[in-house]
Amino acid sequence: MTTADERTQAVLATRDFLRLLADAEEVTIPGLVQSVAFGLLRAYPTSWDLAVSASVLPGIWAPPRNP
Repeated sequence: MTTADERTQAVLATRDFLRLLADAEEVTIPGLVQSVAFGLLRAYPTSWDLAVSASVLPGIWAPPRNP
């Protein structure tokens, strides 16, 4: 089971990873993107997690359109 701390860290780490990809001129290590993405997705919030968060914090999160 994923903890709240793991989910938070996954969201922050995913943002950092996407920034890294956006700034990279090229990715030269085969499998790097897939490997990092898999690790981040292990604790990334699901649609259900976001729906629950949206019900408690509607000013911060919107309910997923396709839960």
